[in-house]
Amino acid sequence: MNFHNVTFEASYGLFSQIPAGEMPEIAFSGRSNVGKSSLINKVFNRKNLARVSAVPGKTATINFFRLENLRFADLPGYGYAKVSKSEKERWAGLIGGYLHSDRDIALVFQLIDMRHPPTRDDIQMIEFLVECEMPFVVVLTKRDKLSRREQEERLKALPGELPYGDQITMLPVSSETGEGIEAVRAVIEEIAADCAGGEEDAPETEGAPEAGGEDETLRAIEEFRRQAAAGELGEQHRLPTRPRK
Repeated sequence: MNFHNVTFEASYGLFSQIPAGEMPEIAFSGRSNVGKSSLINKVFNRKNLARVSAVPGKTATINFFRLENLRFADLPGYGYAKVSKSEKERWAGLIGGYLHSDRDIALVFQLIDMRHPPTRDDIQMIEFLVECEMPFVVVLTKRDKLSRREQEERLKALPGELPYGDQITMLPVSSETGEGIEAVRAVIEEIAADCAGGEEDAPETEGAPEAGGEDETLRAIEEFRRQAAAGELGEQHRLPTRPRK
């Protein structure tokens, strides 16, 4: 899969404007300023595919992109306080309408800033995804801002900070250094292969290798592919609606 071949399709400010979906979709979700646009640009090897802004809450539309047999939805960032009540309601209707719809949402990449404990909005989003039994992966952004020791401490703390945290797949990434990006691409390739008919081996990713973290990235890719081959992927991403006792 050549990630550079992604194309921008359209932006919509109201859910009622969005045409019916005709292919599987992968959504990127997260609070304002979590690094969603930077991650999207890094994953697809494009500098300006998603606009990066220093102003939180700048993305107020759902932006759609397409790559081969998949469509990608860049959802507006949530949790930004300095907007009007009517604008918050519009965002809520846009995001909620999309996630509650009958569209074929194959996966949600839920972004959380690795440097800090999850916000109340992050936790509510995780609870919503679990309740809806929607497949998702937590992407921990801005890992380059932490030392190795600090990263390990946050990874140990997160299972206790998130609902069902011990059952969630978490991928630490850095859009600056490229660490962990190949693991995100591996997830996308597995989804694409499954949607195309469940090929056993996903095609190799085209493009230059990312700097740093090569061994860790390869282990993450191999583990994800092992889970897919063993039929464990569905259980890993379709989480239960209540904790196991």
